[in-house]
Amino acid sequence: MSDDDDSLFRRAVSGAKPLRTELRVEANANKPKPRARFSRADENDALQESLNSDIDTMEGSNSESMRFHRPSVGRRTMRKLARGSFSVQAEIDLHGMTIAEAKPRLADFVENCASRGHLCIRIVHGKGLGSGHRGPVLKNSVNHWLRKWSSVLAFVSARQVDGGTGAVYVLLREP
Repeated sequence: MSDDDDSLFRRAVSGAKPLRTELRVEANANKPKPRARFSRADENDALQESLNSDIDTMEGSNSESMRFHRPSVGRRTMRKLARGSFSVQAEIDLHGMTIAEAKPRLADFVENCASRGHLCIRIVHGKGLGSGHRGPVLKNSVNHWLRKWSSVLAFVSARQVDGGTGAVYVLLREP
């Protein structure tokens, strides 16, 4: 700063007076503590729902991410898959397809990728926002199919930039 800037600043603040301490308002002085009025009832409802629901139905809910791995796949590998650390070698987009159209195309795609030695693929299934009250039909079906196919070692919902809960990274068994 030059001397001119310094003197200009001093002239600008020359009439300023410090605040008196008793006039200051403390940020948390009279703020009430938050309390959850319905937390116990909500917890009981969630517990009852989890005990009464089918695990496949719970995993296939609308906004939930999908995650599956065979016992041979370790935590470190799953973390790498979830972070998108594996190079995606092929991709298929199932948007707009019916279940009848999607299943054979996906089965052929997975089989073809496995036979070519691809280790990581991406499947875009969509979030099911256009399915209305039925929920994410295609997403739930993809979740179900991938678990049954022996060439699939693991899958996890993609990172947000790659489709988020509307896509999955799939790890395939080495040929």
